[in-house]
Amino acid sequence: MKKKSRRYFEVRRLLAWGCAVFGAACVILIIYCLFLSLKIEKRFSGRRWSIPSKVFSDSTIVYPGQRINSDLFLEKLEHLGYRKVFHSPQRKGEMRISDDAIEIFLHDFDLPPHRKSGFAVRIGLHENEFGSIVNLKTQDFLPILELEPEEIATLFGLERERRQLISIEQAPRHLIGAVVSAEDKRFYDHNGIDPRGMARAFFANLDRGAVVQGGSTITQQLAKCYFLYHERTIVRKLKEILISLVVELKYTKDEILEMYLNEIYLGQKGAVSINGVGEASFFYFGKPVDELSVSEAASIGGLIKAPNRYSPYVDKEKCREQRDRVLHAMFDNGWIFKEELEKGLSDSIATAGATDFKKQAPYFIDYLKEQLASLYSPHDLASLGLSIYTTLDTQVQLAAERALERGLTRLEHSNPAINRQDPKEKIQGAVVVIQPKTGYIIAMAGGRDYGVSQFNRATQARRQPGSAFKPFVYLSYLDRVTPASRISNKPVAYQVNGEPWEPRNFRPIPDEYLSVRDALSRSVNIATVNLAMDSGLGPIIEMAAAFQFSTRFKAVPSLSLGAFEVVPLELARAYCAFAADGLLPYPLSLKEVVDERGTTLERRHMMIDNAISPAKSYVMTSLLRSVVTDGTASSLKEMGISFPVAGKTGTTNDFRDAWFIGYTPTILALIWVGFDNEASTHAPGSTAAMPIWAELVKAIPQYTSGEWFEAPPGVVKRVICPDSGELAVRTCPHWTTEIFLEENAPKQRCTHHISRDRLRQIWDNGKAIINNW
Repeated sequence: MKKKSRRYFEVRRLLAWGCAVFGAACVILIIYCLFLSLKIEKRFSGRRWSIPSKVFSDSTIVYPGQRINSDLFLEKLEHLGYRKVFHSPQRKGEMRISDDAIEIFLHDFDLPPHRKSGFAVRIGLHENEFGSIVNLKTQDFLPILELEPEEIATLFGLERERRQLISIEQAPRHLIGAVVSAEDKRFYDHNGIDPRGMARAFFANLDRGAVVQGGSTITQQLAKCYFLYHERTIVRKLKEILISLVVELKYTKDEILEMYLNEIYLGQKGAVSINGVGEASFFYFGKPVDELSVSEAASIGGLIKAPNRYSPYVDKEKCREQRDRVLHAMFDNGWIFKEELEKGLSDSIATAGATDFKKQAPYFIDYLKEQLASLYSPHDLASLGLSIYTTLDTQVQLAAERALERGLTRLEHSNPAINRQDPKEKIQGAVVVIQPKTGYIIAMAGGRDYGVSQFNRATQARRQPGSAFKPFVYLSYLDRVTPASRISNKPVAYQVNGEPWEPRNFRPIPDEYLSVRDALSRSVNIATVNLAMDSGLGPIIEMAAAFQFSTRFKAVPSLSLGAFEVVPLELARAYCAFAADGLLPYPLSLKEVVDERGTTLERRHMMIDNAISPAKSYVMTSLLRSVVTDGTASSLKEMGISFPVAGKTGTTNDFRDAWFIGYTPTILALIWVGFDNEASTHAPGSTAAMPIWAELVKAIPQYTSGEWFEAPPGVVKRVICPDSGELAVRTCPHWTTEIFLEENAPKQRCTHHISRDRLRQIWDNGKAIINNW
């Protein structure tokens, strides 16, 4: 009896201990689940992913009668993801090209504040000019057409993941069916854990002697991605199960599936991973998820198991086999009909072509990031998924980069003395292309190869402008002299720091006096320095301040010859005033920043200062037009430039720097050529820089319409004697028409020839008296 009693108490004690341990374990488990619940809620309620910001070019405007470079335009369409087909475009992203037209089914695109829906359009082509534009559905003629901005860069963080978020509503039913059939066919039936699936996978793996199936549900996979490391241990598996159960309790199936669709890894391009079905849809098929066919959706579903094995860019046959397995699973599970299965199986694997994530216009992007630095931290740019819209025109950018490289290569071939074997020591160049009236930077190249050198010579270099600064010298004295004024070309030695300094001309010019127009067009050094020294250097320094150069100028004679350093972008900006009625625009690279919800966070507007009067800018443009027609840039005609241009060459001592800045009413382009170590280029601006400018602008005919500036109020024309710069009289051997500021137009008749004119009048009067008598 005592033994039974003792045994009974021992059992009770063991049961009590067991219950206590079980109760404690339950309490700990409940507490741990509550902890997991809070952790999951915090993780899912906050920002779930770091989405890199994307940078876009400006949109492209197309209109009838617009001149184009058809090669660059077609290249742009390909960059925008349009695919060539041989039938009339039926789906967004398709285009058909013929000899006399381009048919395009436009993409949908967001351009704040509106979303624009795509439609099929026909653009006529007539000898490198757009013809009529017709909406193929309505047959309406369109006066203008806008193509979407082009993605030119992605601002990655350390993770280097590309992800385009979608909502579950955006995912078509067959895409959901493909993912569920491929990964978790009982997703809508279980509570996060699928014992049947785990058992099936266990026996299948046991039977094959290898891991051929996975037992993890979609919820478990999501738990692994968000909260767990990738090591395979019992503890991690238990955590995965608990997290999955908690997730299923807190979130709906649609919420879980949406997170999964945006999270899954679906491929790799270099160092960049492709995450989420939204990004994969564009990467593999060049379209948004709502346009995916059943076959394409099945291909994406088949990628989940092993993205780099079944990628169509790696092995199309394996991709097709995996797609077919998913299609059969979709049919077996009731996601598609028999007809859809047969159609999907017969479809070929047609990809968009592997996207290149190498950023375009890298020097421009670096300059843009400098502008963004005052608005957003690097972490924000790498994680907030911003859409950054810029001023860049990718057609002009390509033309600029190619013209620069070809021009520098030609220069090297023409003169072996400047050829260098080390890529870091090669001759370099910079290109800046601006719309002068807005300040929009539409192209920028800071060097010939960003991979070799990231130093942006367009914005970071300081180089001597040489003769390219002379327009500002003459502008400084326009209140005192006119284009017809005669200035001395006699050599004079000036004292500089107690030492004599005497300017010399690039070529001998025997004329003792030259007109202002002639002196500037022929870039005469002696006449320019004499004008500056006779009138005082103060006005030049004041004018440079009005044009907001960052350089500190010294009042020395060589100032008038550009013997100081400037930033190329600042010089390009200053020239804009000549093409913009005297207005000085701030150089803009950024137009708008939009967040993931489409809300505009930042919008940059044109910022313009008034530098000079419209009348003075017109007179300066007239003088710079003479540089092209009769002066140092006259060889532009031989380079195929038939439309009117104003501009100025620039060359510094020993040919260390070569420049050409040229403009029309719609575009201004600056070219600089030189060595980083200031070695000689052995060529003036007209030989080293100007051919690059010519090749560039010939490639972008949409910006060179042939229109020219109209004279503003305050400018008058007078017939003058070129020998004196005064009003012509009948006895002047040569007459010419010149423009003047109204306030300093000549009023005096030619004093060189007026004495002969008076004798002629006396003789004529005498003859008249005799005849009458």
